[in-house]
Amino acid sequence: MRKKIIAGNWKMNKTPMEALELVEQIKDKCNVSECDVVFCVPFIDLIPVIEKVKDTNISVGAQNMYFEDNGAYTGEISPKMLKESGVKYVILGHSERRQYFCETDETVNKKVKKAIEYGLIPIICVGETLEQREKGVTVDFINVQVKSALYNVSKEDAENIVIAYEPIWAIGTGKTATNAQAQEVCAEIRKTLSSIYDNETADKMRIQYGGSVNEKNAKDLFAMGDIDGGLVGGASLKAEFIDIVKSI
Repeated sequence: MRKKIIAGNWKMNKTPMEALELVEQIKDKCNVSECDVVFCVPFIDLIPVIEKVKDTNISVGAQNMYFEDNGAYTGEISPKMLKESGVKYVILGHSERRQYFCETDETVNKKVKKAIEYGLIPIICVGETLEQREKGVTVDFINVQVKSALYNVSKEDAENIVIAYEPIWAIGTGKTATNAQAQEVCAEIRKTLSSIYDNETADKMRIQYGGSVNEKNAKDLFAMGDIDGGLVGGASLKAEFIDIVKSI
């Protein structure tokens, strides 16, 4: 039985002071054992938030990292820095990183392998545009993203990886894939994982849905057989994130 995972992606929001205020407000009610709860916060908030949740079951994740250990990469953060700070998860390949910062399937794969090397758990984001969905190429496009991200990743390492299906047309738009649409794509992702590895490995890997998840639609989405939780955007910046966690 796969344990559900609810991760809040704060994106570029919350100063350290604001971050601490939000965590103080929600941490006790998000401190649960029924599912894994992760706060994925901006780099500047990582250490104060990690300190704030240290006596809870809540984990902290980064929103990105570079694929080198160190070096002359001004403005980047290394996996070694994240690991030593107490970070457990890292979001990789988010559509906003791909769209605005020119990330590719190749760079995502490099980051995945480097995260694994340092014992960080990747949350790998995949998802199609509205145009791709309307053309009927959603499954083919996402299969390429999944296979590329996991290229040369062993099944032993893959078991802990989280895949986040986030249809780009549903991110921050208020539009949400129907339960059936989300389940269909997540089931296809699991089939792809089976083809890369085997059924046993695919059954162990967790697949999230993301894209305008809120307290009203979370319970039904997370009840789908191949949806193992959510990567939550805007709603993770509010107290309603508690209700999303409670929906498990």
